[in-house]
Amino acid sequence: MCPPEYYGIEYEINPWMDRKQGADRGLAITQWNDLRRLLEEAGATIDCMEPVAGLPDLVFTANAAMIYRDLAIAARFRHPQRQAEEPHAQAWLAERGFAIKSLGEDVYFEGAGDALFCGETLFAGYRIRSAIGGHQRVGDLLDCRVISLELVDPRYYHLDTCFCPIAPGIAIYYPQAFDGYGQRALQESVEELIPVAEQEASNFACNAVVVGRTVITNSGCPALHEALSKHGFTPQGTPLGEFVKAGGSAKCLTLRLDGEEAAGWKKK
Repeated sequence: MCPPEYYGIEYEINPWMDRKQGADRGLAITQWNDLRRLLEEAGATIDCMEPVAGLPDLVFTANAAMIYRDLAIAARFRHPQRQAEEPHAQAWLAERGFAIKSLGEDVYFEGAGDALFCGETLFAGYRIRSAIGGHQRVGDLLDCRVISLELVDPRYYHLDTCFCPIAPGIAIYYPQAFDGYGQRALQESVEELIPVAEQEASNFACNAVVVGRTVITNSGCPALHEALSKHGFTPQGTPLGEFVKAGGSAKCLTLRLDGEEAAGWKKK
């Protein structure tokens, strides 16, 4: 995670961002600390990246890279406003022993925001932020099956805003964020999909963090929490509205250092 000391709405690169509305930094710090506390109570260990003045979105560490075992596939951000984050994140990860790999300067790839394992399959989002051309390169690096999913609603610009694997064969998703092919691909490839309604999707219900059987979301997702409870999970909500203003929530604020494949289905 990265503390939100310099977080704010300083530019507009998605439909959620509005510089006129801005963000309450004090409240954002409180909300971030509450999320960290819930993660630690669920059993997570938090390692923090130093915030950097002038990089308000560095707080959204999920986009920095995709972690797989001791490999970090580094982000190549589409928007210039975020490209200055790249060297900071890569240096931080290298200091912690990760081998840094790039997909190349010719493809955009926004890390764990657009690449999520469900079981043995990696699901990868494209079009709005990441480029489909990088998916085969990721598959070759990790020697895994990759299913590409086109994102069609600009509000759900990263895969982790509309899809969240919670266990082998089980995932949360917002169907309308995908085209017809993407919906069918998910239905055919994931044994059980828990749909999220529009109102809760817009509260970033799918942008959840899984720690064992605990699923942490933004507040205001009662229907999803009920469904998760029926499936044997322990849902917890915490207000993250200041980060929703920038188009992010719980998942965006975290990067799993034990790998995206480890969120409840780590290979033995």
